[in-house]
Amino acid sequence: KVSALSVCRYVCTKCDEALASPLPHTAFTSSSVFSNGYAPGYAKLNRRGGAGGWSPLDSDHYQWLQVDLGSRKQVSAIATQGRYSSSDWTTRYRLLYSDTGRNWKPYHQDGNIWAFSGNSNSESAVRHELQQEIVGRFLRLVPLDWSEEGRIGLRLEVYGCSYWADVINFDGQGVISYRFKVKKMKIIKDVIALKFKTSESEGIILHGEGQQGDYITLELRKAKLLLQINLGSNQYGSILGHTSVTTGSLLDDHHWHSVVIERYRRNVNFTLDRHTQHFRTNGEFDHLDLDYELSFGGMPYSGKPVGGGRKNFKGCMESINYNGDNITDLARRKKLDTSSFRNLSFTCVETHTFPVFFNATSFLQLPGRANHNTVSVGFQFRTWNPDGLLLFSNLDDGTLEISLEEGKVAVHINVTRMTKNNRIDISSGSGLNDGQWHAVRLVAKANFAMLTIDGDEASAVRTTSPLTITTGGTYHLGGYFLQTLFPPSQRSFQGCMQAILLDDQPADLHAVEKGIVGAFENVSLDMCAIIDRCMPNHCEHGGRCKQTWDSFSCTCDGTGYTGATCHTSIYEPSCEAYKHLGRSSDTYWIDPDGSGPLGPFKVNCNMTGVCGRVCTLHFMCVCVCVTAITTSAEHCEQHISYSCHMSRLLNTPEGTIYTWWVGRGSEKHFYWGGSGPGIQKCACGIDRNCTDPKYDCNCDADHKQWREDSGLLVYKDHLPVSQVAVGDTNRPGSEAKLTVGPLRCQGDNNYWNAASFTTPSSYLHFATFQGETSADISFYFKTSAPYGVFLENLGNTDFIRLELKSPTVVSFSFDVGNGPVELAVHSATPLNDDQWHRVMAERNVKEAVLQLDLTYRASRPAPAQGHTRLELFSQLYVGAAGGQRGFLGCIRALRMNGVTLDLEERAKVTPGVKPGCQGHCTSYGMYCRNGGKCVEKYNGYSCDCTATAYDGPFCTRDVGGFFEAGTLVKYNFLPEAAAAAGANKDARILSHPLTPQEMNLTKEEVAFSFSTSNAPAILMYVSSKTQDYLAVVLRQNGSLQVRYNLGGLKEPFSIDVDQRNLANGQPHSINMTRVNRSISIQLDHYPPVSYTLPDASDTYFNLVKTLFLGKVYETGDIDAVLIERYNTPGFIGCLSRVQFNGVAPLKSALRTAVQGKLVESNCGASPLTIPPMSAATDPWRLDNTDAEFPFNEERVIPDGVNRNSAIIGGIIAVVIFTILCTLVFLIRYMFRHKGTYHTNEAKGSGESGGESADTAIIGTDNPETIDESKKEWFI
Repeated sequence: KVSALSVCRYVCTKCDEALASPLPHTAFTSSSVFSNGYAPGYAKLNRRGGAGGWSPLDSDHYQWLQVDLGSRKQVSAIATQGRYSSSDWTTRYRLLYSDTGRNWKPYHQDGNIWAFSGNSNSESAVRHELQQEIVGRFLRLVPLDWSEEGRIGLRLEVYGCSYWADVINFDGQGVISYRFKVKKMKIIKDVIALKFKTSESEGIILHGEGQQGDYITLELRKAKLLLQINLGSNQYGSILGHTSVTTGSLLDDHHWHSVVIERYRRNVNFTLDRHTQHFRTNGEFDHLDLDYELSFGGMPYSGKPVGGGRKNFKGCMESINYNGDNITDLARRKKLDTSSFRNLSFTCVETHTFPVFFNATSFLQLPGRANHNTVSVGFQFRTWNPDGLLLFSNLDDGTLEISLEEGKVAVHINVTRMTKNNRIDISSGSGLNDGQWHAVRLVAKANFAMLTIDGDEASAVRTTSPLTITTGGTYHLGGYFLQTLFPPSQRSFQGCMQAILLDDQPADLHAVEKGIVGAFENVSLDMCAIIDRCMPNHCEHGGRCKQTWDSFSCTCDGTGYTGATCHTSIYEPSCEAYKHLGRSSDTYWIDPDGSGPLGPFKVNCNMTGVCGRVCTLHFMCVCVCVTAITTSAEHCEQHISYSCHMSRLLNTPEGTIYTWWVGRGSEKHFYWGGSGPGIQKCACGIDRNCTDPKYDCNCDADHKQWREDSGLLVYKDHLPVSQVAVGDTNRPGSEAKLTVGPLRCQGDNNYWNAASFTTPSSYLHFATFQGETSADISFYFKTSAPYGVFLENLGNTDFIRLELKSPTVVSFSFDVGNGPVELAVHSATPLNDDQWHRVMAERNVKEAVLQLDLTYRASRPAPAQGHTRLELFSQLYVGAAGGQRGFLGCIRALRMNGVTLDLEERAKVTPGVKPGCQGHCTSYGMYCRNGGKCVEKYNGYSCDCTATAYDGPFCTRDVGGFFEAGTLVKYNFLPEAAAAAGANKDARILSHPLTPQEMNLTKEEVAFSFSTSNAPAILMYVSSKTQDYLAVVLRQNGSLQVRYNLGGLKEPFSIDVDQRNLANGQPHSINMTRVNRSISIQLDHYPPVSYTLPDASDTYFNLVKTLFLGKVYETGDIDAVLIERYNTPGFIGCLSRVQFNGVAPLKSALRTAVQGKLVESNCGASPLTIPPMSAATDPWRLDNTDAEFPFNEERVIPDGVNRNSAIIGGIIAVVIFTILCTLVFLIRYMFRHKGTYHTNEAKGSGESGGESADTAIIGTDNPETIDESKKEWFI
């Protein structure tokens, strides 16, 4: 794969010379040769000398071909061929490189040791551009697979250019001092670049400091690179400038690493081996104040003493540049102070270590001393795995095992003497699987064993157990797969070893490599191929990376994100999204940019507002998160108020502005709440009602009385208010009070941003999708078509595509260079049902996931080795592309890597695509409950609860009221009744006239709930112009009775619904339906009961006139007995969700301007308190013998605790809770009103008689005015 950066590099710098072809035959060496004609010197591309290329004696995984380029070269590409005119070629190989022909480093790409694809025949050349150029003198190709028809065959060419750099060897003592031209430097910009290599894990690379406390230090700590910088702190501690950033790992591998530090003011780019971290320094200062000098290789001797055991750098550096000065060249020309060096060398001194690399199937067998009474072994190892076999030896009469167990080094010695087995187990260390080099030393002899880790005496573990040892003379390192009497607890090891010491003799690994001594299997000699899979860290959003030798995993706990790389947010992007999940008003975490860099934060979501989705922020997040909300919101507002006493505000109309506020982007604004941008006025200036008309703000009149200018700031691009500057201060008697309210935002344009595709060839195009290592895509779609491409983006060979492949299948396909991959989810129901469906797809370096409607899910892990970067170059096409089957339907809320694409804006200028999408109610109409009607909107929908007895965004909140004695609701159905009532100048009459067909009823549907402690009472009474009526009453004993009088009977037909006392202060509900003679009544949770009107009864409810709630106040034909028994003093309590044949009279009454003594309350809609059922009829009762109840594992009762105590405690808690509930109810009943109400039953009704179709009259049965002052307490 060729990246754009690679193309630019090779084209612009022309680093593409053939490096291998001009070399002599002696520059080529190999592991073995099949015969003289197959010598490595013949392995040049397109040459036919000898047998036409190189072939080894044996075709196995231990063969290699090596090229000495003569000096260090920059290598950019490599090409291979098979052996000329043969069946011998190499199909897959690895590339190693080195400066010295030792300590090889494998070529890495995409976080793995890379395996190049080779040839499929003997003639064609396959060339690979290196994603990252390498620098080295020696190259080694290691065949991994070869022709099945023949053997290993190889010709090659290496492409690149010359490389030269000044090198300085640091011995751990010398320091190079770069002295400034002036004693003190005040630096605003720095560029520091260098390369280093070392086998040490600690050491200071550069250091500079100033007397004011500024400093910059770059050092190695635990083989990681640490940059510490401080641009200044103050003596009070309020400004702390210290900043510390760590990058890289395993930097003690004695290979070259490149470092670049770029700083401008507080912005820093810190780059290690092409991986860049961007950060800002802490504090408030921009300049780096350094005194006298900057030192390389350690701390200067004239500076502060080195503390904390910090060492000078030991290793090599090259190409050191500081702000344009070549430090290495200046040192070579003796322009810098190098007096601290004992022997300054400009060549790199190489390490003498010989590492060995093991995998899960490796072992290394080495000889030791036999029949000796002491075991003395030592070695260094590094690994990521917590477990593994380090060393195993069969003793003369037992076994010796050194293993890594849960990050500790454990020694197990088994000795058998005369059928008696003695075993000794000792362990030391912890967390030794951290990738660092750790030294192990074991000495065991008669009755004594000592284990030491990293040479630390504190780690030494000794034992004096009875022990007799006789060595066996052979040691296995990294693995043991033979059968033995005491097999090792671990069988293999993945990692590296070096500095191996056996029976006090260093192991001769060069002799092992030549096959002179020992044996090995699947071992890589003179190379440590350990990889830190957590660097760079692919765990996003603060996820913690954990790794083993082969893989890594991410722990996302507490981050707010999920997935294999913590990429996907677990929170919704807005209150709007929570609303459509059916959530109620509450505090929620939202993540407006999803997988983007902005983290989640808390907001208050008010789902019961007019628009049902109001988000309130109380400045709990920084400006960037507020910007994310205001950008996507439909509307934002923030209240601001200035109360003044001789304190001018804007100093209108012509004076200098005294007060301003700062909004988004730190921009100053000179208008106030109630006004708008560019208008230097307050709300009263806009409305022309300021206290002094000469000014445009009340406060600008500078009165000695308290005034106020307040209002809403609604221009959302300026919000939120972050600062307010008040300027009219320091005058005698001047006072002011400033109040800034919370930011409130409504709606989410991103959630409803949609486009409609009307032709199969129509599409929208956007900029190329950037999702190289992690990509997520989410959107909603609806269609009636059986197939269509949702979106597509192409690269050279890479691509990404989401598609509806059939009416029940959605597919997610992509290629990152390893071949096409397709995930598909199958729906149990058709997806072309013109309903909204949600698609979420994600691809990262660990896995690919496709999810449909939060129900169906498919995933596939990424290959262990292979390309990981998605490289695209075409435009992103939404709807159709490249001749694919176009999509017909709607797509909305399309979000890619946290960025919502503006489909509507692009659709406005694109043929065949329309902005927005109608038909939201087909998918979301089900959320409108209790008869609420779904109303289509351009950017969503809403629930119309007008004709229901409910309210709220989904018509689920009961509407109810509290009735005092004498309070009534009167609802007129006949226009004559409304007109007659309207004749009374003291009556406010609103009517709902019925058609002639509606006035004569054969069917009624009645539903309401009530709560009262008083009986008797009339709950509902429906009168007529005849003697017909319907009544629902509570009798003297609190029992519920329904009375029907439809004519034809001497007495009204009465139904005693329940003989219990329902006037018990508990909520009760009733649902009643009559169709002709059949009546069905359901009370509370009990099953419906059916009743039948007598045959003599009429079935028509003629000329329905008026509905009363709480009390009857009627003239004409009424039931005198009912009025006499139940109408006085009237209903006292709560009624809720009252509905009669599609009319909600109580809700209509509460929504009119006249309130009277009727106070809106949900006390009648509280959860039912149901008396316990008997054991015989309770279906949920569990026998004590077989019952197993769920329990909270965090609160399990410990053994030995008396459970009776818990039962008694529970009973006491219930009693206390009951008492508290009773007190709350009494207080709530006694204190129900706040303020003073002046009520007259019919006052003012005539003026508003025609305001609404739905109507109610609220009044009392006495005409005189009632004055009362009562407080309403909410508990």
